[in-house]
Amino acid sequence: MVTAYIMIKANTGEADRLLEEIDAIEGVVDTHIVAGDVDLIAKVEVDSPGKVKDVAATSIQGIDGVEDTRTYIAMD
Repeated sequence: MVTAYIMIKANTGEADRLLEEIDAIEGVVDTHIVAGDVDLIAKVEVDSPGKVKDVAATSIQGIDGVEDTRTYIAMD
């Protein structure tokens, strides 16, 4: 099992809608709106690093209102 955290920068005023859409993606186990440099953080648990890429680069970045993402894979 691969665990990753995806930091998501959203267009202004889009965080609530994005939270619902991101939370519905297969492999996303939790999503939070946060304060700071990013607007949301999604926790992903999938079978392989390639699936992390699919979630981050295809599913999340493909949502209208997502400006940018950064992905961090847990090492423990």
